[in-house]
This record gives sequence, structure tokens and C-alpha cells, in this order.
Amino acid sequence: MFWFDEFSFIPSFISIMFFIVLGIIAFTIIKGIFQWSKNNNEPLLTVPAKVVTKRSNTSGGSGNSSAHTSYYVTFEVQSGDRLELKMNGRDYGQLADSDYGLLTFQGTRYHTFERHKKESSV
Repeated sequence: MFWFDEFSFIPSFISIMFFIVLGIIAFTIIKGIFQWSKNNNEPLLTVPAKVVTKRSNTSGGSGNSSAHTSYYVTFEVQSGDRLELKMNGRDYGQLADSDYGLLTFQGTRYHTFERHKKESSV
């Protein structure tokens, strides 16, 4: 009577969901490889910069899963341009808003920030 059998629909639905999840995973991996390659082709730059703001993003941690925290710092360079770079928690914890220094980065990849004392205005 019906144009589909509900029991034959379930395996098709599971197969479709499997390929969607597989596609999302493949897309994420390929995107990461392209970003990694692009960063490797960028020059390693060291520029004077100021720490504008810091933020963290915590995901997971509900039920039996562990939490993961990502750390980001926004820097402002002399031209006034701003860039947000991801870094590890140790480097993140050593920086404070309004720190001045030399930022070394490659594309979107953070390398180091060498803090300097702020110039006296007197």
C-alpha cells in the first residue's frame, strides 16, 4: 500500500548519514592540510605589535567527555591592522592586554611574542 517499506528505509538512511559524516571529516582534514601548506609558503615575519585582547573557547566536557580549550590572542601591528592567532595555553597565560613587543608569525601560525617595556612618554 505504501510507496516505501519502513524497514528498507532505515539502512538507506544510515548509509546516507555515514557518507555525510565521512564527507565532513574529509572536508575538515583537507581544509587543515591546505591551511598548513599555505602557512608554510608564507614568509616568517617579525613585527612590532600590541596585544589588543585575549579569548578562549572551551568545547566538550559534558558527561564522560573531556573538555578542550583553544586560546586566541588579537594583535595590532603598527599599520593598525589586527590579526587573531591561535596559540598554546602556556604562551597565552604569559600575555596581558596592552603588552607591547615583537610578534613573530607565519601566515596564521603564531611563533613567539617578545615583550618589551612600554616607551615612557616623559
